[in-house]
Amino acid sequence: MSWLQRLPIDRFLLAIIAAAVLASIFPATGFWADALSVATTAAIALLFFLYGARLSPSETLAGLRHWRLHAVILAFTYVVFPLLGLALVAVTGAVLDPGLQAGLLYLTLVPSTVQSSIAFTSIAKGNVAGAVVSASASNIIGVFLTPLLCWLLMSSTGHITFTTSTIVEIVLQLFVPFVLGQLSRRWTAGYVKAHPQLKLVDRGSIVLVVYAAFSTGMREGMWTQTSWTSLLVLLGVCLLLLAVMLGLTWWTARRLGFDRADAIAIQFCGTKKSLASGLPMAGVLFAGQPLGLLILPLVLFHQAQLMACSALAGRYAREADADTAAAPA
Repeated sequence: MSWLQRLPIDRFLLAIIAAAVLASIFPATGFWADALSVATTAAIALLFFLYGARLSPSETLAGLRHWRLHAVILAFTYVVFPLLGLALVAVTGAVLDPGLQAGLLYLTLVPSTVQSSIAFTSIAKGNVAGAVVSASASNIIGVFLTPLLCWLLMSSTGHITFTTSTIVEIVLQLFVPFVLGQLSRRWTAGYVKAHPQLKLVDRGSIVLVVYAAFSTGMREGMWTQTSWTSLLVLLGVCLLLLAVMLGLTWWTARRLGFDRADAIAIQFCGTKKSLASGLPMAGVLFAGQPLGLLILPLVLFHQAQLMACSALAGRYAREADADTAAAPA
């Protein structure tokens, strides 16, 4: 299977695509649909427990000394992105189906990634410590802020309706496991850190969420609700959104006087949207609603950001090496 490593698409995304295709051909029905719903609920709870066990609040608080860097990154993640999402929903009403529009807005509300933000910042020779703190803080805050933003912005646009039962489900499936994970760190943090293979639980949970979402979508005639034209327009909008954010984060960072290392951290952390957090959250926030088309924008944006940031990180690394070589001994 070494040929998989040479593909320009990551294997995790291949697994997600495979789950979507499998569900489109063999959707879960009847008893298996009920069993899948229970399994998905348990997997999401376990996923957020592990998030809580991994993220160190003490490290995050200790790193907040560089508050300007973190404030700018969080502002891009939870202010600029949502504003752009609202603008895109307003201008794409005539060309995108309602489900895709809802998904486009939702992708702008989820937290930043952790692993890839840090990895690309490191490759590009940016401020790795700043990226670690900002990405971790984004995910800790996002557990609480993303549902709130969905309630504020998606309720007003008619894309989601929050009821008392929805709030209870969010608390039980997201907040409670996450808080328990944080409280358990005294006993679990070392074990989780020493067993990186537990990431398979993360990824398996997300693939399960995708299969369940597309199974539900197939039972509700998901693909009859959109067209290839809408899908192509969606791809173009996702690429445009990514290009705007990559340019805006870099320009803003330099205009605010941040050095190159900080600007790299701002660009890579401020433009990312987390598939790992976003998909499970969608399963809870939009429970009982068609999810297949809603999560599609986030899947497309995720792959686009990986490819674009990989290319940028390589370029920044080469430029840094060239500057080092040219510097006088």
